Amino acid sequence: MKKTAHFMEKSMNVVFTICGFLAVGFVILITGFLCVSGTPAIGKIGIIDFLFGTEWASTASTPSYGILPFILTSVYGTFGAIIIGVPLGLMCAIFVAKMANDKVSKAVRTSVDLLSGIPSVVYGLVGMIIIVPMVREVFNLPDGANLFSAIIVLTIMILPSVISVSETAIKTVPKEYEEASLALGATKTETVFKVVVPAAKSGIITSIVLGIGRSIGEAMAVMMVAGNVANMPGLFKSVRFLTTAVASEMSYSSGLQREALFSIALVLFVFILIINLVLNLIVKKDKE
Repeated sequence: MKKTAHFMEKSMNVVFTICGFLAVGFVILITGFLCVSGTPAIGKIGIIDFLFGTEWASTASTPSYGILPFILTSVYGTFGAIIIGVPLGLMCAIFVAKMANDKVSKAVRTSVDLLSGIPSVVYGLVGMIIIVPMVREVFNLPDGANLFSAIIVLTIMILPSVISVSETAIKTVPKEYEEASLALGATKTETVFKVVVPAAKSGIITSIVLGIGRSIGEAMAVMMVAGNVANMPGLFKSVRFLTTAVASEMSYSSGLQREALFSIALVLFVFILIINLVLNLIVKKDKE
């Protein structure tokens, strides 16, 4: 019996080790593939012209491959979604974790879980049918498919990640912190915002990382509501994101155009990597 248990223990350790190395291997494989596929076009076009060029005309007789409009659009769109979505998500997480009774908390949590399971194309469809016409009417625009509409859709899409992770982080704060604060005369609201939220900072930052990853990596939904035109970004202008640039042209691309699309994917990968590293350093410094 002991030999069987020992064998099972060894077997599971091997399985877990293989799974861990597989995860690392996939990351290395993806990184290597993007580097090998994306660097040739940057070398041919020139890194300055590629990253800071303001015109993208990949199918013109004299093609241009400047992706600065895509970079700025992705940055503005992600930043706008985080600025709006993080406070909304954090407030909702505080309400669910600390303010609402059990029935209301369960109902809200179920709704959030349902929201996280909705496919991207459905968000895009709802945005195209409801948000785009609404933006057009409210702001008296000729076309409501623009950066502002994309920011609204991205804000809704990142809410489940922000709410779920922030709620979990808030609930893991020891009860003693709250009891000590209340015993010193602080109100419940003061305790939540001055004690609980700072104590859950690392988890909240993690939710922001997930929100940034979701918003900067989204393609289908923003393609349907942003207009998908390679303009320099403006709040009420039709724009194209890094992700939508790849998704919209990859099916018919060839030659240098196809290589440039892989280079865009490499730039997007580097952006996400830098954001994750910076925020992880912030979390690590906060813990120390």
